[in-house]
Amino acid sequence: MAQKGFVIEVEPGTEANKGRPSMGPAYRSVYSRDGFPTRIEGMESCWDNFRMSVDKFPDNKMLGRREIVNGKPGKYVWRTYKEVYDLVMKLGNSIRSCGVEEGGRCGIYGANCSEWIMSMEACNAHGLYCVPLYDTLGAGAVEFIICHAEVTIAFVEEKKIPEVLKTFPNATKYLKTIVSFGNVTPEQREEVQKFGLAIYSWDEFLLLGENKQYDLPVKRKSDICTIMYTSGTTGDPKGVLISNNSIVTLIGGVKRLLESVNEALSAKDVYLSYLPLAHIFDRVIEECFISHGASIGFWRGDVKLLTEDIAELKPTIFCAVPRVLERIYSGLQQKISAGGFLKHTIFNFAYSYKLHNMKKGSKHVDAAPICDKIVFNKVVKEGLGGRVRLILSGAAPLATHVEAFLRVVACCHVLQGYGLTETCAGTFVSLPNELNMLGTVGPPVPNVDVCLESVPEMGYDALSSTPRGEICIRGETLFSGYYKREDLTKEVMVGGWLHTGDVGEWQPNGSMKIVDRKKNIFKLSQGEYVAVENLENVYGLVPDIDSIWIYGNSFESFLIAVVNPNKQALERWAEENSIPGDFNSLCENAKAKEYLLGELARIAKEKKLKGFEFIKAVHLDPVPFDMDRDLLTPTFKKKRPQLLKYYQGVIDNMYKTAK
Repeated sequence: MAQKGFVIEVEPGTEANKGRPSMGPAYRSVYSRDGFPTRIEGMESCWDNFRMSVDKFPDNKMLGRREIVNGKPGKYVWRTYKEVYDLVMKLGNSIRSCGVEEGGRCGIYGANCSEWIMSMEACNAHGLYCVPLYDTLGAGAVEFIICHAEVTIAFVEEKKIPEVLKTFPNATKYLKTIVSFGNVTPEQREEVQKFGLAIYSWDEFLLLGENKQYDLPVKRKSDICTIMYTSGTTGDPKGVLISNNSIVTLIGGVKRLLESVNEALSAKDVYLSYLPLAHIFDRVIEECFISHGASIGFWRGDVKLLTEDIAELKPTIFCAVPRVLERIYSGLQQKISAGGFLKHTIFNFAYSYKLHNMKKGSKHVDAAPICDKIVFNKVVKEGLGGRVRLILSGAAPLATHVEAFLRVVACCHVLQGYGLTETCAGTFVSLPNELNMLGTVGPPVPNVDVCLESVPEMGYDALSSTPRGEICIRGETLFSGYYKREDLTKEVMVGGWLHTGDVGEWQPNGSMKIVDRKKNIFKLSQGEYVAVENLENVYGLVPDIDSIWIYGNSFESFLIAVVNPNKQALERWAEENSIPGDFNSLCENAKAKEYLLGELARIAKEKKLKGFEFIKAVHLDPVPFDMDRDLLTPTFKKKRPQLLKYYQGVIDNMYKTAK
């Protein structure tokens, strides 16, 4: 098997045939040279994952939350694996006493907390489909999921009960029981009972199953354990069917990978649970922690209090989405700038010195130990509790300058991963101490094969010397299909390969760089094709902008854009150029638009973009693209149809005035 950096070739490429584009060679991780990792012995299901850890680590701390004493947050209080198991068994008996049988659908709706995990484990115990409900998928999504998945019982965070009541009467066709993570008000009882449903507080519900005993069904690896609805950028949410096999296979792969790079998880590890459990990224991370008897502490559900929770919990592994890491980066930049000339100079010297040594091949711990001790430990590590050894970014691309900065100053490994709900999250992850993987998502994890399929209409050739094409994935971690949407399943699953829609480029070291999105392509009036996501990545390199959405269509010959400027950068430019006004009025200012158009043109020339790829007009929006206006998915991908609808008036005006 031919090796190329951190991957080995397992199948040769194929030329275009019978209407199918050419495909590049299939590769897998070097850590799977002798075959994919086998599942942990005895682990056939997610229930086995939990049950085996209870047997092995009964007295280990499993789930923790901040104790509130006299209105103030105190230390974390913990339930052990055995205590959680006992509650899960009671919960399962209560669910079954409501008439819910194996294969039934159980909704879970709310912020991460112990009750969320216990409800999930009760589903796992009794062979129920766990169906996370979440409202960030847009108005009506909770009702859609309850009805589409035919959810009969739902566990709901206290403050989310009003959202469930909004789904009445339509959802009551399926929903029969609501269980609060906390209490229930008399008004809520009255409202629910009007529709003939039952509603219980958490403590009331636990009593339902007392003195009742239900046999646990036999769980098979092929059984579905969760239907996870994904946002998608158009249309209704899609229900992704995830089997026990997908999750336990992934757990085995993560174990192999971390052991191979000397970063194995252990029972001493501590994880902060704040990324939504309704998304696959956090769900599988927590399953991995459970499999090692490690501890999971929950945040208080308020992003403003996140740093306090981190400081108290002192996690050893910190998972984040780019938005969180970008906030950390911006905060540090401000702190460094405000530190005065001497501190600024010392920091810059330490940063350059450590980066230089890392580029020469030094591991981050050996690159500049004195600088770490005097300068960097205080910068990030202490802010994350002082014990973090690994930061993992996922769900969306992390800007290269942010990743590079954190790799130097965080005094721990900073890794970027890539995966989809359909691949059970982990598919690629960059490796520790490999600085040449900056800006990539790393090589494949050790339980999948990956190849590229050419996209001729976009000029991407999987068989060229720089292989580029649609990323295709094969392996046991893949989903079992879209629930009730076999048509959509057939669109993405071709010949055993999942077609992701993302365009990647293999790097010489075997890592993957995401360069484009297959569907985000349109034609201008002169017949030129524009790969818009690739352009947004290029223009996103302008430091004075935070985000950019580029638009064009086949009736117009040029591109326009809506830009979220960087507040500090625009205000600094205004001050230097004696232009008055606050941030909002600067965004209306013609000179500010002219300045940013010039910055966009500068990067376009630098990156040798074609003439038709230059942006001819911009609108500056001081309000960042957000989920509240339905402009972004929960993983911060742009919803292009919704952006077009929202900014239609602005677009029409730009085309009129720019001609």
